[in-house]
Amino acid sequence: MVAAMMTMTMSFAENENNSAVKSVEAYNMNINMRKLAVTLGLNYDQMEAVEDIHRQFSNEMMMAAAAEGEERDTLVDNAVKKDIRYMHYVLNDKQYHTYLMLLNATLQNRGLK
Repeated sequence: MVAAMMTMTMSFAENENNSAVKSVEAYNMNINMRKLAVTLGLNYDQMEAVEDIHRQFSNEMMMAAAAEGEERDTLVDNAVKKDIRYMHYVLNDKQYHTYLMLLNATLQNRGLK
């Protein structure tokens, strides 16, 4: 489990550089959905829902990347809040906890939180 979580964290934050904080690349949330599904132990229905939720999250993060200053921070916060609210609805408690750890690590690695 720990190895799988570390693999997902690396997948989420792959090729990120702390000096690239707040660059457009930091807001690119494209991930390997297959690895995420394996790490979280998703069933087919959950995988479809998670893909849809993540696609929306990725789009909102890219809109935040195009914004300036405080508006950017607000858009990121809103996107994250919406993402975790929707994921909590789809995932069980164990999956949700793992997802939160991965998301937090990703946001911190990219300098967004």
